Amino acid sequence: MPTDPNQPRRPEITTPEQLSDDESQELSLRPQRLSEFVGQPKVKDSLQIAIDAALNRREPLDHVLLYGPPGLGKTTLGMLIAREMGVNIKITSGPVLEKPADLVSTLTNLREGDVLFIDEIHRLRPIIEEFLYPAMEDYRVDIRISEGPNAQTISMPIERFTLIGATTRYGLLTPPMRARFGIVQRLNYYPVDQLTFIVSRTAEIFGVKCEAQGALEIARRSRGTPRVANRLIRRVRDYAQVRADGVITKAVADAALQLLEVDEFGLDEMDTRVLRSLIEQFGGGPVGLGTLAIAIGEDAGTLEEVYEPFLIQTGFLMRTPRGRVATAQAYRRFGYAPPVDQANLQAGFTSPPPQQNLFDA
Repeated sequence: MPTDPNQPRRPEITTPEQLSDDESQELSLRPQRLSEFVGQPKVKDSLQIAIDAALNRREPLDHVLLYGPPGLGKTTLGMLIAREMGVNIKITSGPVLEKPADLVSTLTNLREGDVLFIDEIHRLRPIIEEFLYPAMEDYRVDIRISEGPNAQTISMPIERFTLIGATTRYGLLTPPMRARFGIVQRLNYYPVDQLTFIVSRTAEIFGVKCEAQGALEIARRSRGTPRVANRLIRRVRDYAQVRADGVITKAVADAALQLLEVDEFGLDEMDTRVLRSLIEQFGGGPVGLGTLAIAIGEDAGTLEEVYEPFLIQTGFLMRTPRGRVATAQAYRRFGYAPPVDQANLQAGFTSPPPQQNLFDA
């Protein structure tokens, strides 16, 4: 740990592979301090309290688990935690770690208080999880030095470190792994006003002029996700430079996003295909996941994990025991009159709607 907590040393960010140009540009968009991180106020406050307390005690931060949909800033928060603690950070991911030997050199080279960040930690192999348990609790690693019936294992102490796990599938983590994290925080989708600020900040970093209404239009269609907002501002910037005067106005943003087939609800081309297929081919459902996936020519797993969550959260799709069902809002979005039963479901009733209680008259 650094001797002066007020003067943290700059984290050394390393990954299994060299950063690409796109990843380097993405790093430039990340805030440099936790106080500069936009959104997630409850998460920030909780983390800041834990960090300040750990610094005052001159102890490593407790293990941290960050979970939530992709693109909300879990990796950024992990890097900011290391920066605030004044320690180094090693970044890796669950699928990369195939055997305990992949972690031995990393863990043994960590200095006291350093951070090990594991993205998609729910995809760790069981043997890696078992290897991490003593490292997280007792700060030791068990190394097997031979194979076969006479195999021997030696226990090697390691420095006290902080494991930060990030996952989009909290429910897939095993209970023993979840129980070993002292700090567990969920990241939620961003409101439009915070995304508008992020879009404006990104445009300023890119050196492109973006009017307030233009930033608002991009934010409204960003699916509540900063990563999507930053992707859209890149494409709108290209459109503004080629087909406009380089200024992102509301009209320019709208024209660019129409070209990208991103509508005012944030629905992209695949979202539209899903809903139209459900309504026009299957009468609004219910229809099974496999059947719907074949109808739109998409993998069932991709449909379930990538597209359905947003459609459900925005009220365009429902999952029922019998299959997927389009809501009344989805019917109206594409100019169709919703069936009576769907209109009742959208209003919170079952079909038919309940009779009025005479005592309420």
